[in-house]
Amino acid sequence: MIIEAVLKEGRKSLAENEVKELLREAGIPTTDFQVVSKFEELDLKKLKSLVVLKVCSPTILHKTDVGGVVLDVPKDQLEQEFGKMKEKFPDDKILVESHQDRRVEVIVGLINDPTFGLTIMFGLGGIYTEVYKDVTFRIVPIKKEDAEEMLKEIKAAPILEGFRRIKVDRDAIVNILLKVSALGEKYKDRIDQMDLNPVFVREKGASVVDAKLLLK
Repeated sequence: MIIEAVLKEGRKSLAENEVKELLREAGIPTTDFQVVSKFEELDLKKLKSLVVLKVCSPTILHKTDVGGVVLDVPKDQLEQEFGKMKEKFPDDKILVESHQDRRVEVIVGLINDPTFGLTIMFGLGGIYTEVYKDVTFRIVPIKKEDAEEMLKEIKAAPILEGFRRIKVDRDAIVNILLKVSALGEKYKDRIDQMDLNPVFVREKGASVVDAKLLLK
């Protein structure tokens, strides 16, 4: 319903909170976030000691490029940093969430390829995604065997296999890949591109930290 509502508004892009709500409906784990216009609207009890602030707008897809992300804000400085961000983006809402512990960062995406149709992408995530281009693709839909193969195909595969005793929840990654594939199949006539980057993978569990979605 979120996608249909956005299309009715004449938009082709979703704000981060809208994408995360869509992911939650699909059973894909995300961060616990709050989206507010004023600091007073925040439920501070739900926030941990370190907080992340992001501008939340369907027209600002690359938030870091415009200074729309502030990481690791101590809770006692939150009101000050919130005020600074509102000064910079007075017409936009602010997404607030607790700092997330991470072990490994990966990227999961959907791309509408002109030849193959909707494809799912997996690879090393974070800020170096575009530098290393360590990704692999499959045509949607995929099976569990496909997802497991994708984990083995990237150059960074040893990191996911216990390199230097780094423990990551491979099953959690496979689960996200399968659910993203199912989401893509459901909306294959609507989705143009989706980027879930980074997805933080821990020893137990994984969660989507940032998300973008463009519609046809």
